[in-house]
Amino acid sequence: MKRAISVDKVIKGLACRLHVKVGVIAVQGDVSEHVTASERAMAELGLKGSAVYVRTPEDMNGVDRLIIPGGESTTISKLLLKSGLFELIRRRAEEGMPVMGTCAGCILMAKKGDDQVEKTHTRLLGLMNMKVDRNFYGRQRESFEAKLKIDGVSESFRGVFIRAPAILEVWGRCVPLSRLGNEIVMAREDNLLGLAFHPELSGSTEVHSLFLRI
Repeated sequence: MKRAISVDKVIKGLACRLHVKVGVIAVQGDVSEHVTASERAMAELGLKGSAVYVRTPEDMNGVDRLIIPGGESTTISKLLLKSGLFELIRRRAEEGMPVMGTCAGCILMAKKGDDQVEKTHTRLLGLMNMKVDRNFYGRQRESFEAKLKIDGVSESFRGVFIRAPAILEVWGRCVPLSRLGNEIVMAREDNLLGLAFHPELSGSTEVHSLFLRI
């Protein structure tokens, strides 16, 4: 009888042949922190690779997975449109490239936003079957930390929430991975991850490792 092979063993077996290239959208937000966390996660998984700053469509050459960091969602959306990255990201994600959006990035990943998204005419990437409330947890001064259970990742992850959104609803193939009280704060849909919090500020590489495993 054949033994089941763990994901970790598959990754280690392929490590000598794979070269992972993680792109981090570098128009606003915690860009360098995501680069550092991605590089640490690759090293811990034994993967060869690099994390690069993405500001133009040319920077996407060779990138096989992408992170959209936090910041101000309306501003990021406008800069993605102006740079020509917006439609490129949508196409690559729909073709199967793993994409992780954190905080503002999570808002942009959603198919539905709240009244503020409509009032500011923020154009969403519309990749994940979820609805978000972009200022659910208040303003900057109301930032906080909370211990989170993330399915398949951690029983006690340090979640850092800064002007954080919440995921109000998911449907179709989009499933919750973590909740804070009754609210969804992390969801996955196939090759896509949306997080209301900032994993790059947690001191842990667990979420970035999950992203590398997709």
